[in-house]
Amino acid sequence: MANPKQVFRRNTEWWNHVERSLVTDLLIHGQVKTTLERAKRIKSNAEKMITLAKKNTLASRRQAASFLRIIPSQDASKDSLQYLFDVLGQKYQSRNGGYTRIIKISNRLGDNAKMAIIQLV
Repeated sequence: MANPKQVFRRNTEWWNHVERSLVTDLLIHGQVKTTLERAKRIKSNAEKMITLAKKNTLASRRQAASFLRIIPSQDASKDSLQYLFDVLGQKYQSRNGGYTRIIKISNRLGDNAKMAIIQLV
């Protein structure tokens, strides 16, 4: 029989995939509308990716590539990794942290889940 405390929870592998997808979408689109719990979980990962982009070394590119999904960005000639290092890394070069903000919005109608918008500052 399953552990009753973990019946409705997801496993770690599932959370890792969700976090990777949400962080990649946040970096490309600038904001993501999601649940408050997910927004809080991806905030630290998104800020770590931008900090790696500010360093702009080969090692930091490889670390970011191991985490992000490689998908096309708004700029047709760049993928998500190139967009992170070429555009966002330069944009936040003079800022010392605090690259994201979470704005709480009204609850979702279907299941009354707490919703939030996480966006780049």
